Amino acid sequence: MTKPTLIVLAAGMGSRYGGLKQIDPVGPSGEMIMDYSAYDAIKAGCGRIVFIIKEEMEALFKEQVGNRIASAIPVDYAFQRSDDLPAGLSPHPTRVKPWGTAHAIYCCRDVIHEPFMVINADDFYGAETFVIVSEFLKKPSNDAKHQICMAGYYVENTLTEYGTVARGVCELSDDEKLVGIVERTSIGWKDGEIVFNEDTGSTVVPPGTVVSMNFWGFYPESMSELEASMVRFFDDYRDNLDKAEFFLPIFVNGLVKEGKADVTVLKTRAQWHGVTYRDDKPALQEAIEKLINEGKYPRKLW
Repeated sequence: MTKPTLIVLAAGMGSRYGGLKQIDPVGPSGEMIMDYSAYDAIKAGCGRIVFIIKEEMEALFKEQVGNRIASAIPVDYAFQRSDDLPAGLSPHPTRVKPWGTAHAIYCCRDVIHEPFMVINADDFYGAETFVIVSEFLKKPSNDAKHQICMAGYYVENTLTEYGTVARGVCELSDDEKLVGIVERTSIGWKDGEIVFNEDTGSTVVPPGTVVSMNFWGFYPESMSELEASMVRFFDDYRDNLDKAEFFLPIFVNGLVKEGKADVTVLKTRAQWHGVTYRDDKPALQEAIEKLINEGKYPRKLW
């Protein structure tokens, strides 16, 4: 049985947090969030980790993160570059940053040949989520459609006390398949309710609403769809290519609407933790300390 690979999206800078939050220590022995994700992935049966980074970060990233994790699991790297595009597409003349999370997966097309998970570098997802996604990917994919899975978190378990967050609100079918994702860029608590903010005002989001935290599971066959999807993205957003981003939900939504993919939503009651804002860090550290005291993690991971 082929072990799945974990892809970690680590090419972004944390603008709201301030600085390179992906390599900010949060554990008692200097561990970063990525260390806990790697540990959980190993326990869930992953056989390799691929970090997607900016090429100029390579030496620092290996020194601060990769070399340590490579003592426990094979580690590879892929570089997200704004000029790494399908034939016929040209970089936008004024754009500096890469093209988003789906483009990041496109940039590692030459190093992925097995089922793979995708996560953000700066989100603490919880061990059980790695297990349920890994179990999905260990099943053979024999369907005519692409089989994709997504970890579905309950919105109330994904919020911070210190501001709003961006979440993908999911629409599900009766058999727990993904119908679509609507990106809400400003969800948070307000007067005891969960709301998302728009130009026209605030809309309540009921507790129990399933949201995407960008934790996906794919079979390698899905990689073949990325090039055509990115070409369509460039056409759809041709008037806004200086700012538009090719996110994984755009890619997945397109496959679903075209009838090319079934996306199974694997609901989890895991509590998300992250460092969207600097004030989130103490709460994350407290949560990690509690998990250590419960025996879920050793005090020193590696």
